[in-house]
Amino acid sequence: MVKKYLDTYILVEIYLGNPDFIKYLDEDFILNDITLAEFYGVLFREFGEEEANYWLRKLESYSVSVEREILIEASKFRQTKKRNISFFDAVGYIFALANKYIFVTGDKEFEFLENVEFKKK
Repeated sequence: MVKKYLDTYILVEIYLGNPDFIKYLDEDFILNDITLAEFYGVLFREFGEEEANYWLRKLESYSVSVEREILIEASKFRQTKKRNISFFDAVGYIFALANKYIFVTGDKEFEFLENVEFKKK
């Protein structure tokens, strides 16, 4: 089975307790530090530092660092695709492609791209 890369959209739905998304916690998944930092920021802004720290501890063992080459490719991807894709999402997608993971997102900008499992709320 191929490992899945969960983006921030998916993590937020998991946090909110959406039963259609919680199942991803039982699958083989990975994050990178950039996505984890973005998720932390969302939780910090919306729910406070205690909640953000709890989820940071819960997910940090699934998170890995991102090589500079991935960051550069993500920057190029954002420029060449001419879509409204955040840098965070571009890094996640390029990271997933480079490592042969399935990129799991609900972001409509990725719906028809290769190697994507599109999951809408």
